[in-house]
Amino acid sequence: MNMDTAKLGFIGAGNMASALINGILQSKLIPAEHIFVSDVNSLRLDLLRKTGINIMKDNTNVYRNSDIIILAVKPNVYSLVLKELALLDGIDRKIIVSIAPGISIKYIKSFFNHDMKVIRTMPNTPAQIGEGMTVICYEAPVSEQEYQMVRNIFSSVGQVEFIDEKYLNAAVAVNGSSPAYVYMMIEAMADAAVLRGIPRDSAYRLAAQSVAGAAKMVLETGKHPGELKDMVCSPGGTTIQAVYQLEKSGFRAALMDAMERCTDKAEKMSSSS
Repeated sequence: MNMDTAKLGFIGAGNMASALINGILQSKLIPAEHIFVSDVNSLRLDLLRKTGINIMKDNTNVYRNSDIIILAVKPNVYSLVLKELALLDGIDRKIIVSIAPGISIKYIKSFFNHDMKVIRTMPNTPAQIGEGMTVICYEAPVSEQEYQMVRNIFSSVGQVEFIDEKYLNAAVAVNGSSPAYVYMMIEAMADAAVLRGIPRDSAYRLAAQSVAGAAKMVLETGKHPGELKDMVCSPGGTTIQAVYQLEKSGFRAALMDAMERCTDKAEKMSSSS
C-alpha cells in the first residue's frame, strides 16, 4: 500500500475531519474517490459532499472500503465505534488512527482479539487553515512506511512532531489545548486596546498579527524565547514595565498551572478509558 493506492476513511465529519479532508485534497495527497466518510449528522456530510469524496450511509461501509481509518469522533464515543469495528472481518489489516485526547494505543487494542495497527495523534484546530501542530506516536505492528503515510496526511494541514506516547497527555496541554489560551490572550490584549480608544476590529488585528509574528520569530530565528523577549525590552522602557507587571501577577505560573491541570485531565481520561 502507498499513497497513490491507499483508501482513507473517516468516522465522523466534524471540524477536524473536514480540515484534514480539505488539506489532503488541496495537496493532492489522496484523490477524492479514495476518501470515505460517515457521520450521524447529515448536515456535516452535506457540507463535504461537494468535495467529491464518498459519503457513506454507515460506519461499516467506511471500514470495508478503507485501508486507513481515522476515528474523528469525541472520546466518549470511541468505545461504541471500536466495539462495532472489532466485529468486522479483515479489520486486522487496517490502520486505526486516533485523534482524541486521553485515548491510548493500549485502550484501542483492548477491543480486538489480535494485535491491531494503531497510530495515535493529537492535532489542533489551526489545522483548519493549514497551520496545525500535530503530535504523533505508534508502535508495532505498524511499519515505518505505514507511519510515514499517516504522517503525510497530517502534514497536509501543518507541522507534525513524533513524540513518545508517555508524553502524549502533556502534549495535549502544549499543542492540543493551547490555541484556547492564545485566543484568550489575544482577546484580553484587544480589550485593553479598546479601553484606550482603539477600534475593536483594529485591536484584534493588532493583537493577533503580533502574536502570529512573535511565534514565527521563535520558529524561524532559532533564538531562545527569553532572548527574543530581551530584544524587545529596552532599559527603562514600556515593554519591561509590562513584563514586570505580568511577573507580579503570576503570568507564567498561571499558564503553567493551567497546563498542569490540562495534563491531569488528559491522564484521568486515559485511566478511565
